[in-house]
Formats: sequence, structure tokens, C-alpha cells
Amino acid sequence: MPASRALLLTIALLGFAPRGETAPATPLQLQSPGGQAKVVLSLDGEGRPSYAVEWNGKPVLLPSPLGVQLGPDDRLDRGLRVVDARRGGNDSTYELVAGKASRARDHYRQLEVDLADADGRTLGVVLRAYDDGVALRYRVPLPARGDLVVKEDLTGFLFPRDYACWMLNLGTFGTSHEGEYDRFAASKLRPMHLIELPLVCRTGDGDASFAIAEADLDRFAGLYLSGRGDGRLGVEARLSPRLDERGIAVRLPRAQVAAGGHLTPWRVLMLGDSPGALVESNLISSLNPPTPIQDTSWIRPGKTAWDWWSGGLAPDVADAGMNTATIKRYIDHAAALKLEYMLIDDGWYVGSLGNGLYNPEADILRAVPELDLPAVVEYARQRGVGIWVWAHWKSLEPRMDEVFARYRDMGIHGVKVDFMDRDDQEMVAFFHRMMASAAEHRLMLDLHGAYRPTGLNRTWPNFLTQEGVLGAEYNKWSRRITPTHNVTLPFTRMLLGPMDYTPGGFRNVTPEQFQHSFTGPKVMGTRAHQLAMFVVYESALQMVADSPDVYVGKEGGLAPGADFLSIVPATWDETRVLAGEIGEYIVVARRSGRDWYIGAMTNEQPRTLEVPLDFLAAADYQATLWRDGASPTDVRREEKRIDARHRTLTLELSGGGGAAVHLAPPSPRIAAGL
Repeated sequence: MPASRALLLTIALLGFAPRGETAPATPLQLQSPGGQAKVVLSLDGEGRPSYAVEWNGKPVLLPSPLGVQLGPDDRLDRGLRVVDARRGGNDSTYELVAGKASRARDHYRQLEVDLADADGRTLGVVLRAYDDGVALRYRVPLPARGDLVVKEDLTGFLFPRDYACWMLNLGTFGTSHEGEYDRFAASKLRPMHLIELPLVCRTGDGDASFAIAEADLDRFAGLYLSGRGDGRLGVEARLSPRLDERGIAVRLPRAQVAAGGHLTPWRVLMLGDSPGALVESNLISSLNPPTPIQDTSWIRPGKTAWDWWSGGLAPDVADAGMNTATIKRYIDHAAALKLEYMLIDDGWYVGSLGNGLYNPEADILRAVPELDLPAVVEYARQRGVGIWVWAHWKSLEPRMDEVFARYRDMGIHGVKVDFMDRDDQEMVAFFHRMMASAAEHRLMLDLHGAYRPTGLNRTWPNFLTQEGVLGAEYNKWSRRITPTHNVTLPFTRMLLGPMDYTPGGFRNVTPEQFQHSFTGPKVMGTRAHQLAMFVVYESALQMVADSPDVYVGKEGGLAPGADFLSIVPATWDETRVLAGEIGEYIVVARRSGRDWYIGAMTNEQPRTLEVPLDFLAAADYQATLWRDGASPTDVRREEKRIDARHRTLTLELSGGGGAAVHLAPPSPRIAAGL
């Protein structure tokens, strides 16, 4: 049966009886369509449910706890019995408007088990097995009276060995979700840690890799992890608490809960034979609902100029700053580099302070006197450039529909919403309201000061990118953005979805030469390292972060490497990870139409990489390479033919270096010898 046709099966199997008849016996097993992943659900002698996961026949998770805590002394995790079990599956493909692929396959087998306690309450457990991971969620029952309240998620993840893991310990709720993913032994994960998703681990057994994540976060609280209080190897779930009720994570009015109970977000275990396989996976998107947007033609990924990161520098503009002349200079820069957009950041509207602080007196619809916004929008339109604007979420939220309607009438294409810095139930609900409202008014979104993605780019494709990452802005005030950090991000934070790292810094220096500066910031590593980010890092709105002058060469042409920024796309049809090790190096190939782009990055260690090209079609390709030169700002550009005799590309990377490659197939006339 073709994969393009949705196939949803509910199969009655031997031993699976309807309610009221003999209940299925445990353990219950579920295997992925290709057999790589297997999940086993069991009940022990005290009626405590657990699940275990295998990958290619080897244990990844030992039997791990399942359940939810509804109140201080009300736990649905023991004294349970299986009363029903149903099997099903799906095999379909869906289109993605923007991201790492234009089409993805949603192929899984499913097992839904009903567990009843002595009071007759039923906790549903839904398990899915894909060939690149497993996922589970709960169907939480309505109480006899009152609201549905969830205090805590009792899901655990027990490890059979002392895995090597990469962890971002946020330490507290209510943050911007920005930090380094450091390597830890699983035995060093402690109960006081508050671990950001994903937690990425390597099993050391056949070199399998996995990442713990969540998907379809809606009408619930965000998920974190902590080391186990019982001292066993592994982690356990923690939910972001509500701000208005101590000790409560979720409260849903009774009228908003389906009669069969409330479905929680998915708890996800991404699985692969290598860290690169996790990067290629579309599992997080697949676990989200399809988009309700019928016409997506107005959603246009692209690259954007940006005034904030460089400090609004425009050396050829007198009195550069938040004014019409400066923004027009950035628009000219965007047009010269063939960028689709210009993002006007904090400070553009009356009462926005330019420092990110919320001003309750701000007028989010009125530009400061120095900025003629209608003139700027028209100036940009004439040059084929769209305008995005910045907004503080607290100024936006009370009048969101009005603001979005006015922005669209003004000719604005998208909005960067900032400083949300929470993932409690109420903030999650705001995200969904904001995306729906923006879609209604045909506005695209860039979410800053935001929690990490959970797959909403499938449901709301007008959401192009999201921060929740320790990105290039930290070069302005710290030494934290190292080459090692840069090659750790693709295997950690980027697994969850697009990340607005804001690459493109052209003031390149070695780590030893680096000094942070808020205005005109420098970046560690080579310029080719920065160019490679536009391929390696997933973001359908990709910043070209530096000031206009650094992209101009000595004789008025483009600076070395800037020509690559003009041609590299911001969204892709296909993604392949050709090589890589977490925190060491990465090589990613992405296809746009018939062309391929390769980005290679290394940490502080110089290395030579032999990159296989066997994914290419048999036809010859014209390769243009941008390589590390003699100094961090130097870029060596060269061209060569790639044919059947040359199926490996040798890339020599400097310490903190990189390479970018464009592979173009010959035109049909050239291929035919005409």
C-alpha cells in the first residue's frame, strides 16, 4: 500500500478482548514497523506499570515507572490492572512548509492500554513505536467532580548502564532556556538538577544514541528531567509549576476535558545508530497534529538582515541608530546580499526601551519619531525586502489580535516576540493563541526568550524559528560561544526543531584573540565556520547577524564568503548527516531542489575530513567550496568537478574552522553535451 495514502488500522489480536471480557495479560509488546525499536509494558505484583525499551535487540531503558500524580496523596501509579488494550498503526506522508525536509513519513505501530484502579478510574497509556524512536502519553481521567488537576508526571527513564550523556542543567524554572550542553556520566545526574530537554546519551553498546524529548505540548506544562531520588541510574520527569497555585502543574476546567480523559504531551525517546541519525529524524514533528492552515503560500522562509546584534552599526550613516536612515541602510544591505527580509529589533516603537525591559506605557503600534515606519516598509518593498518587527510579549498579549491586524495592514511580514522565559501551562497556552492569531493575520513568527521547540512547526508552519538556545548574542558579553559549543548544539538543542542562533558574524578571531564587545562583537573561529552554520543549523528564518559594512570587500564588492550567504537557502527538501561526533565535528548535507549544500564544522581541534558523496546522483556536479584560509577572516573559494571518479570530498578544517560547499548538477543542455 503506498505510503502517501493514510493507513490507520485498528487490529483485533488474539488475547486482546473488549471491555468486560478477559483482560489482556502482561507483558504487552509493541515493535516498530521495521523492527528496530521495541517497547514492553508490564505490571508488577503490586499493580505498578512500567515500560522498557530495546533498540536492535539490546536494552536502552530498563523497566521504568509510568503514572501521574493528581493530588498530594493521589497517585495513579500502583494498584492498577489492565482492563483493555487496542492495537493500531499508521503509514502516511505529510508535507512540511519549512524545515529539514519538505516531506516526512509518519509510520508507526501503536498500543493503547487502559489501566484501572480499585475506584474504577482508568489511566490510559498510549505507546507508539517508530523506526527512529518511541513515544508515550497518558489519557488522564476526569475526577468525580471539579477541575482536572495534575501535580506531577511520574514517568521515569531507567538506564541499564552508566551512559555518557550531554546535559543542560538549567537549575530553576522560568528561564530563557539558554546554556551549554556539557558531557556528564549518567551516574552524576542528581535529584537537584533541573535538566532541559533534550537529554542526549550514547549507550556504548553498538554505539546507539538516544535523546529524551517531548512533543505536542498543548494545554499542559513543560517537561524537565532530574536525577532519580532513589539513586538508580536514570532520570525522572518534572513539570513546570503554575505561577498561581503552589504545587500544581496543570489545572483544566472540567468543561475543557474530553469525557474519556485528557491526553498529555508525548514523552519521546529518539533512537538511532549514531548521533547524526537523531539530527535527520522528523519524529518530533510527526507527533504533532497537521496544520489547520489551508493556504500556506504566504509563509516564506528566508534570510534576514538585523540591526541589533552589531549594535546598530552603520559606519556610512551619520548618527546611526534607531532611525530611518539606519534602517534604510540595512535594507540596502539586505537587497545587495539578496536577503528576503530585514528585522527591526527592540527600540522601534514608542516606549520600547532598547534594553529588553518591559514598559507598561509602551505603544506597540506607534514608531518612535525618528523612524518613519511606513516609509521604511515601502522602501523595502520596492527593493524586494520584507520587514519584520520586534515586540515584547507583555505589550503584545493584552491586544494581540488588534496588533497583528494592524501590523499586517502596515505591510509587516513577521514578528519577533521576546522575553516569554517560561513554559508553565499558561505560557504554553499563550504560544498556541499567538500562533493561531498570527496565522489568521498571515504573519510569520520568530519566538525569542522562549522554551525549546516541541514540533509546532508542523501544526503552525508560520512559526519559522525559535530561540531557547545559547546563541551568538552571548559573544557580546561573554566567552561562552566556543567552537566546541557550536558543534555540540546540532546534536542536542537542534534535535527538537529550528533554533535562532543568529550566525553570520564576520569579525572572526581565534579563541586566544577573542575579547567580548557589546558593539561590533567578534566571534571565535573562522569565517568558514560561520558560513557552515547556514547549512548545519536548522532555521527557516536565518539571521545574517552582522552590520552591513563587514559584508563589503575592500574595493566595494562582496567580502570573502559573503557570496555564499546570497545563495544558501533557509529551508530544505532533504537532510543527511554525513559524519560527526558530539562536541567534536559535524558534516551535514542538505538538498534544495536539485542542488546540494554541505556544511562542515570542527571544534578547536584542526582536522581533515574525508566526506563521502555517494548520496549524489550519478551525474556530474559543479562544486563551489568556501574553505578556511590563512587567517580567521580569510576564505579560500575554489571550484571543481565532482563525477563518478571522485565520490569523496577532502575538507581540511582549521581549529575552530569549517567549510561550505555548493553542489550544482549540470544543466540538461550541458549534461546532454549541447
